[in-house]
Amino acid sequence: MSLSERLPDAESEPLIRNVSDTARWVAVYRARETERPDAVFRDPFARRLAGERGELIAKSMPLGGDTGWPMVARTYLIDEFVRAEVAKGADAVINLAAGLDTRPYRMQLPPSLLWVEVDLPEILSHKEEILRCEKPVCALERIRLDLSDVAARREVFDQLGRRSKKALILTEGLLTYLNAEEVAGLAQDLGAPASFHSWILDMASPALLRMLQKRQAPNLKQAAPFKFAPDEGPKFFAKYGWNPVEVRSLMKTAGRIKRLPLFLRPFSWLPDTEASRRSRPWSGVCIFEKRQI
Repeated sequence: MSLSERLPDAESEPLIRNVSDTARWVAVYRARETERPDAVFRDPFARRLAGERGELIAKSMPLGGDTGWPMVARTYLIDEFVRAEVAKGADAVINLAAGLDTRPYRMQLPPSLLWVEVDLPEILSHKEEILRCEKPVCALERIRLDLSDVAARREVFDQLGRRSKKALILTEGLLTYLNAEEVAGLAQDLGAPASFHSWILDMASPALLRMLQKRQAPNLKQAAPFKFAPDEGPKFFAKYGWNPVEVRSLMKTAGRIKRLPLFLRPFSWLPDTEASRRSRPWSGVCIFEKRQI
């Protein structure tokens, strides 16, 4: 166990200290999927990155083993979207709140692709320590930055915008921990660089947010509460210059890849429409393109 992975003393600090620790939790589900003989993706680094803290966090979540399918479906969908955007000419991927994501190590990507991870110093240092002997498949850079520092992130976005011609933004698992005003500000800032072309994000409906807030483990609710679930769904981003190109349901995807628990399968057969996304518990992955002026 690394120095950065020392487990908490029950009397000194909580298991989930801040939002960065949720990356360890998510890595557990990637590790479990990787270890299946019929895995829909493989992340050979996830188990090491999650560590014992990640396993303990996963075990502390309500519903036990039934909580992993959305994470598996989300990873699977984002992998698909990244491949498609790179095939269409994206020359850079800017991964905000990158956490313990390992796509630049585990996916087949062109060596010329620039992949930039932006996150807090602690989580990036933990990742670097674990992966220090591994080689990424493309050009990988890391920027230590608190994204809530608006002036600093605008400067970073401007610099990265000048280094790419057609950049893809990725914010996996980030927006749910922000409020609507913070998401709006981020959307505006991402719209400023001319080369920032497309954006992959995941989001939930208000009905799902209410359900998750009731079921959240107390420690998670205190350290990293869920916040963002706009009534207008993906259309929330239109007023900031981002138009949805494709919206994919996590439940329908989990059903398609045979990861949905048996009791939920009938729900995956229901229509997935704009109206149903507003009225029912729903979550999905969306890809947006910036509106050209």
